[in-house]
Amino acid sequence: MASPTLLWSVGIGFFLGFAFGVGCALAVMYSIYMGGYRAAIRDSQLADPPERYRHAVSKLSGESSR
Repeated sequence: MASPTLLWSVGIGFFLGFAFGVGCALAVMYSIYMGGYRAAIRDSQLADPPERYRHAVSKLSGESSR
């Protein structure tokens, strides 16, 4: 039979591992997503958009530039 201390330790470890582990992973993915989104908005507002942006827009619109 497991002791109550062991059960509390396992419960706290389980909670910390999943709550903070998954929470931190989601926070990192969200920051990467938002960073890319902001960069795309910034690139779309430039007077002369970068070649990479123009290529992505042409692919989305169905035109093949290459």
